[in-house]
Amino acid sequence: MTEKIAVTATFPTAGEQSAEAPEFPMPRSGRCPFDPPPRLNDLLEQGPLARVRIWDGSTPWVVTRYAEQRALLADPRVSADITRPGYPSTAPYTGGLISFILMDDPEHNRLRRMVTAPFAIKRVEAMRPAVQRIVDRLIDDLLAGPKPVDLVEAFALPVPSLVICELLGVPYRDHDFFQANSKTLISRTVSPQERGVASAALDDYLVDLLGKKIAEPGDDMLSQLTERIQNGELTRMEAAKMGVLLLIAGHETTANMIALGTLALLEHPDQLALLRESTDSKLVAGAVEELLRYLNITHSGRRRVALADIEIGGQLIRAGEGLILANDVGNRDPAVFAEPERLDLRRDARHHVAFGFGVHQCLGQPLARMELQVVYGTLYRRIPTLTAAAGLAEIPFKHDGSVYGVHQLPVTW
Repeated sequence: MTEKIAVTATFPTAGEQSAEAPEFPMPRSGRCPFDPPPRLNDLLEQGPLARVRIWDGSTPWVVTRYAEQRALLADPRVSADITRPGYPSTAPYTGGLISFILMDDPEHNRLRRMVTAPFAIKRVEAMRPAVQRIVDRLIDDLLAGPKPVDLVEAFALPVPSLVICELLGVPYRDHDFFQANSKTLISRTVSPQERGVASAALDDYLVDLLGKKIAEPGDDMLSQLTERIQNGELTRMEAAKMGVLLLIAGHETTANMIALGTLALLEHPDQLALLRESTDSKLVAGAVEELLRYLNITHSGRRRVALADIEIGGQLIRAGEGLILANDVGNRDPAVFAEPERLDLRRDARHHVAFGFGVHQCLGQPLARMELQVVYGTLYRRIPTLTAAAGLAEIPFKHDGSVYGVHQLPVTW
């Protein structure tokens, strides 16, 4: 401990660290669209922390290595509160009510506990037969329809959208509306005004739907939240914000994992054959974890701000400095995952950080895992000759969004 204190004064100053800070987010290589940006890999090799420059000119720390990411995500001196000075937000914060994922405890925990029960593993497992029926029906439709077909539109989006709509009690007939507005909210290229319009539209939609649930409650999550509204635990707008978060997270992330995972498997036919030819549920479950590690579609990093001075990885993070925990490159840390650039469905990748770590770890991960297990364990067995109907260079990747994936994936068989 004495030795650490002695070297504190030798840490580079913020000015020295930020003089040549690269821009973040960083561009991926078109030749390796499944891999993290090459510059981010360079930073991983150089050390666990480095300065980067974001859209507002500030220079937060990017944390590249797995061990330091987990340590900081579990550290109570690190805050997820977007309203704190120094927080490295992905876009201008314009005030107003925020989601509980951008809060600290105890308020974060109070609100999160209100929506945890439907995502408990036992409850999610009870949904598996219904999800299997959805997947099988959509595959039936694929096989009966024309080809080539866009797998995103015909399969990857409908699967999680149908599931989360059923869970929340949102009419699936409105899926075009919420998918269009959620796409705007997670885009990096839209203006703050466009983002505000989309956010308000979704808020208004959920507030109105909650009003209907108060009048005629059903057996769904939104109806359960109306009980909290009526007994004064939540305002209707707070409940609406929860609904928006769960609606977007429940379909955007899983849809992108379905499409991008399929494309990655088509590009790795030996790994695809393992899934196609196996009925081993453990292999399928392991494949899901490896694909989550390998692809890591949440590629803008988890954003935090230091509440106190923290010494970690040979650097001193000062109170008030922003942190971007780049989980995509953390999941490619060779100190944790041997040959991390290789897709290996037999790897034990359960300790990846695709869902984060600590108190803010993804609430919906049991549901996402189950849906992906059903999809990856069914699609390639039922359509064994599935193949891409376009070359990798022709497929439009989502470089413009905070959730990575593909805009379209034309396939045939």
